[in-house]
Amino acid sequence: MQSDMREVLRIATPPAAVGAVATLVGGLVVGGKGAIGAVVGCVVVILFMALGQLALQWVAKSMPHLFQGMGLLVYSVQLVVLLGLIMAIRDTTLFDLQVFALTLVVSVIAWIVTQTVLHARSKTPYVDPEADGRKTPGGTEGKHDQ
Repeated sequence: MQSDMREVLRIATPPAAVGAVATLVGGLVVGGKGAIGAVVGCVVVILFMALGQLALQWVAKSMPHLFQGMGLLVYSVQLVVLLGLIMAIRDTTLFDLQVFALTLVVSVIAWIVTQTVLHARSKTPYVDPEADGRKTPGGTEGKHDQ
């Protein structure tokens, strides 16, 4: 679980940086409500995406046969909960909704790009290196077994 959290923290760093820049820009352009909107947008993205990532990592380890279906389920639940959150705050005056929305979109893009780059750079084995010593395809014995 500790390695899962490290991976989530590595992915969450660029969206947090985006949130910091958005907070600064929102505060300068719109004022205090803009800065609050940027912080709320960034926190929502990091929480939603991190919880989804941790859930998928748990499923991948404990029930790998359900991974693809759970990925779709997590994505669908995130969209529904986000829609509910947006509907709940649509009339708020606590923060600027435009800054919130822009920060939300840019933070999600930063999360997805970071996750994609880190996955592309990871050295995930996709073959079984020990399979050469066992049976080869077609039912014949491997070289090492004779």
